[in-house]
Formats: sequence, C-alpha cells, structure tokens
Amino acid sequence: MLQKTKGIVLRSVKYGESSLISTIFTSSFGIQSYMVQGVRSTKVKNNRSGLLQAASLLDLVVYQRPQQNLQRIREFQPAYLYTSLQEEVVKNSIAMFSAELLLRLLPEQAIMPELFDFAFDYLMQLDKMPLNSIANFPLYFIIRCSDLLGYSIKGEYSPETMHLSLQEGGFTSHPPASRPFVSDEDSKALAELLQTNQFSELSRVNMNSDMRYRLIDWHIEFLHQHTQHLGKIKSLEVLQTILH
Repeated sequence: MLQKTKGIVLRSVKYGESSLISTIFTSSFGIQSYMVQGVRSTKVKNNRSGLLQAASLLDLVVYQRPQQNLQRIREFQPAYLYTSLQEEVVKNSIAMFSAELLLRLLPEQAIMPELFDFAFDYLMQLDKMPLNSIANFPLYFIIRCSDLLGYSIKGEYSPETMHLSLQEGGFTSHPPASRPFVSDEDSKALAELLQTNQFSELSRVNMNSDMRYRLIDWHIEFLHQHTQHLGKIKSLEVLQTILH
C-alpha cells in the first residue's frame, strides 16, 4: 500500500551497480530499510544518491508492507534543503554523529513521533544556526533522545546534590566511586543545559571543549547501561576532534 511520510536518512549502503539500501527514520513507521533502485545512475541527471546521504530530510511516498524487512520507495524529494550543514565540516560532523546515534539507539519499526519531530527540527536548526552557537548541540541531542526514550537523569543539581554519578544514574550527595568521572563544575553546566528548551539558548550555557567531552562520554556510558545494542559510535572520535 502506498503511504506518505517524512523521513530522516540514517545510513545508505551501495547495492548492486546502481541501487542503494537506505535506513530511514520515518515519522509514520519508525526505522525502516528501503531498497532504492537505479538511484546511482551514471547519468548525472538521474543520479539522486546525494539526496540519500545520512541526515537528509525527505518527503517520501513508499510501498509499506507490514512484517517485511525491506520496503521500497516510489518517490522521494527533499523536505528541507540544507544551506550550510553539508558543506561546513563542524555541522556535518555533528549531523553524522546524531544520525548514527539514532541508528544505534532506536529499535526497528518502533513508531516514535515525538522523537522524530525533535530530531527533524534539531537538524534544521543545526543548519540555520551560526557556527559559534552549535558547540552544545551534540550533548543536548543525547540528553533529549535519552529523555524521549525514557532514560532520564535522576534527581536535580543543588548544593547538596552536586555530584553526577553513573551508578546512581543522576545527581547525588556523594562523589561517584568509579569512572567515568565528571567534575562538580561539569554537573552544574549540565544542570543548566537540562533546563534549556530552545535551540537558540544552547550557546548561553558556558562550557569548554573538555567539559563537553567528559559529559558526552558520561552520557554515552549512561545509555550503555540502558540499552544492549548501542555499541561503539564510530563518529564520536571525529566529533571530538573537530568540536571546540
């Protein structure tokens, strides 16, 4: 049956001489794998593989058959055309990291419209924001994805609960006993970020690169405690190299 849906491309791999298999997070059907035939044509005017790069935002018309592992796309076109994200290295690296995180976090075919809407808007705002305002985007993305999947940080930061403990899963009154460690200054910055609801306000939370690295590592380990299939995020090393 033909269905219309929006989608976020998470990964595309070559298949045969001219086709792709694309893993797409859709608003209507969750994560689905689609065969897209002839998209890598040697004729330039017929080559539309660029639209299926990771983090692309699409309007789709698909053949949706329940219980099938591989679906087919009839039509696809951009739902939003990026103006800077694909050319600017920092923005592109953040987008690749975000797409990989979704790919590894989300179960197949689980419909999550609230998380989809957040991720779709997040990528558009990442494209629109100036470079000097996006350093906190990856950490914020991890936090919001965790919340929307039901993996929220426990407790609240206060003078009495200023420590962040992985074992406790949140803010505590006593220092953590094992790694990964973050400083109390990191915990305070994280608390500010947790209170932020607008993308335009993220840059107001003052963090240096070392603080971001520690908090991102902490959250990745936090997610490892809640999901069995996260695995190693390959794009994380690139992200930490370019993010300042």
